[in-house]
Amino acid sequence: MKKERDYILGTNKEELERLGLQHSIWRPHVLEGWQKAGITSGSRVLDVGAGPGFATADLAEIVGEQGSVVAVERSSNYLAYLRYQMEVRNFKVNSYELDLMEDEIPEDNFDFAWCRWVTCFVHSPTVMIQKIANALNEFGTVIFHEYSCYKSWRLFPRSQYHEEFTDQVMKSWRETGGEPDIALELPSLFAEHGLQLTATRPLVFAIRPSDYMWQWPISFIDINLDRMFELGRVTEEWCTNVRNDIEIANNNPNTMMLTPMVQEFIAQKL
Repeated sequence: MKKERDYILGTNKEELERLGLQHSIWRPHVLEGWQKAGITSGSRVLDVGAGPGFATADLAEIVGEQGSVVAVERSSNYLAYLRYQMEVRNFKVNSYELDLMEDEIPEDNFDFAWCRWVTCFVHSPTVMIQKIANALNEFGTVIFHEYSCYKSWRLFPRSQYHEEFTDQVMKSWRETGGEPDIALELPSLFAEHGLQLTATRPLVFAIRPSDYMWQWPISFIDINLDRMFELGRVTEEWCTNVRNDIEIANNNPNTMMLTPMVQEFIAQKL
């Protein structure tokens, strides 16, 4: 039996649900980026690191029957969910189980490629961007969402344990070969691989416990604490301290949270 290609947070039911919430919260900002890039009815789009297919479904709906969407994903668990959802919604999407660090993208001639929070996890962003660039047609466009300042994630008033949690996340991320602030390197990588940056914007938000977006970082903390403890990286006492600080923040009317800064890039093939 082929071993499941796992992720830092796993691919279980709880993580799948968290990803669904995350996509729902981020969806308006994603749609704005896609519209700015020009994705429309009839477009041919590559969804890189498609996960369970939440963005894939949105893309399929936008491009319609005259367009096409191809999804590539390395997790068989997520790909099974994606394929089921596409079948239920009657979207014709080609999907492939592959690892971009090892495998080639099996189709090409794409008008657009979409990539969110994938480059930050791979051990060679150069290889990944080269493969995406090769898959685009002449003047094809790619849209990236990647972190540019993960340490911008702060609580007001400050929380010692939340800041320690952020440090732990970044440490474990880098130990597995990724780079949280990969967006800082992307413009140079685009230039190296024939992609010209045409638009960019930072996506960082000051949110309160009553805001819908608040559930995005809070759900990440909850799942990640369980995963860190499961892997033996942290103690139960420390996890309790982090959760207590978050609970205090939830109940403090003066609390504000600054989210990890995401950078949107739109780049066109030269």
